[in-house]
Amino acid sequence: MTFWLWLLLLIALFSCISLIIWSKQDRRYQTSQTVASAYDAWTNDKLLEVLWGEHVHLGFYGDPPKRRNFQAAKDDFVHQLVSWSRLDQLPKGAKIIDVGCGIGGSSRVLAKTYGFDVLGISISPEQIKRARQLTPQGLSCRFEVMDALNLAIPSGEFDGVWSVECGPHIPDKQRYADELLRVLRPNGILAVADWNRRDFKDGRMNHLEKIVMKQLLQQWAHPEFSSIIGFKDNLLNSRYSHGQIEIDDWTASTLPSWIDSILEGVRRPIDIINLGPTAFLKGIREAPTMLLMHWAFANGLMQFGVFRCKDPCYSKDDSVLS
Repeated sequence: MTFWLWLLLLIALFSCISLIIWSKQDRRYQTSQTVASAYDAWTNDKLLEVLWGEHVHLGFYGDPPKRRNFQAAKDDFVHQLVSWSRLDQLPKGAKIIDVGCGIGGSSRVLAKTYGFDVLGISISPEQIKRARQLTPQGLSCRFEVMDALNLAIPSGEFDGVWSVECGPHIPDKQRYADELLRVLRPNGILAVADWNRRDFKDGRMNHLEKIVMKQLLQQWAHPEFSSIIGFKDNLLNSRYSHGQIEIDDWTASTLPSWIDSILEGVRRPIDIINLGPTAFLKGIREAPTMLLMHWAFANGLMQFGVFRCKDPCYSKDDSVLS
């Protein structure tokens, strides 16, 4: 047999293994511990860290999107959200909470590049352990295990609240919105980015979309997705509301991330193999869900929403220590 035929057979074999594992197992949401356990496992096998780097979130490829290095696009996402949300209006030393911080990639950028005093929180003990290991001494950035629905933090404690791709794992979207706004001081700055489903007002799901949505929920421990308008309403209707909320749709600018996630494994198979058989099989297992995510975002079933407070009244001359 020729090399290319062997390669095609190998790809077909791995594809079959992937589909078998994927169809027989899921990580459907049961309690918050389901989410913690899933991220503990992803952190310990280092699969996400090897493929996605320190930023466990999508990348920003511009508007219109351009071909980018995957890791660079993920770093750019942080700076783009900082600029869009006006978080860069805050002076150095401003207190920021990163809700759903992962292994701390964004938290470290906020601390190092912008000089913020950052607290990152995650429900996963292993993520927090790894975030602390990756954070150099002297950086104003610390991490704690905490539930986003029950932040052990006084009200109005932070000048800015940052939360990226955390909401899909939260069963109570209103309480999530309440907690984000409760710990934000008056006229503070909100920066939220999330995976959202199409709003039902824009069309109910057809049969195929229902099948896809079931997998998107069950494979990655998601109890439910909000729509962009739905979560905007959660923020507006919160008893801790700070006024008007502005939104935008970054679906097109983040869409290439899903295919790049798969291509990272194709480009660097040895890096995955070196993690051991469990991580290697898990890498194969994740590919179908990533392809479904790409399809869902490309075809309007899912949208990437960003949320900010409208015209926060904050000056760089204001003291953040008063």
